[in-house]
Amino acid sequence: MSTARDRVLDAYETLLIDEGPASATLEAVAAAAEVSKGGLLYHFGSKDALAEGLLGRLRERSATDVALMREDPGGAVAYYLKTSVPGAESPAGLTRTYLATLRIADGSTTGEAARRALAGVDADGLAALRTQIDDPVLAWLVQLVGDGLYLRTLTGAPLTGDARVDDLLDRLNDLLG
Repeated sequence: MSTARDRVLDAYETLLIDEGPASATLEAVAAAAEVSKGGLLYHFGSKDALAEGLLGRLRERSATDVALMREDPGGAVAYYLKTSVPGAESPAGLTRTYLATLRIADGSTTGEAARRALAGVDADGLAALRTQIDDPVLAWLVQLVGDGLYLRTLTGAPLTGDARVDDLLDRLNDLLG
């Protein structure tokens, strides 16, 4: 069962993703979360505190996602790429939270903290990939492939031609030896 705090963060994410940062006012977040503004302020005393709550959620979900990546029977590379494709969602919920954080990364008061948090997620993902890939440049290239797949999630662009993620994964595994 989700708590009021979780509902507020879920609503904040949804507003950021669907309508952008300007629409994610405290009043709109409270209404979307079905809590009073006072209930929202009990958990997050300001819009900056709400953004910091989102960044905390991002860090928590990143840690969970990295643990899942390292434990995945198919390997870290397979997990990373399969959760990067359009329409996929990390079991930890990281994809939505990452996307919502991207929406505030250029904000004046929260932008720098959001960019640092996103960089931390990227560093954590690369470290998890390095558990399977010894070569740091090759691990980074795999991460960049995942980033490209994720970009298609953001833009809604389809994968090109007859390409399938499983084919990409097979080819990468051949290269990784």
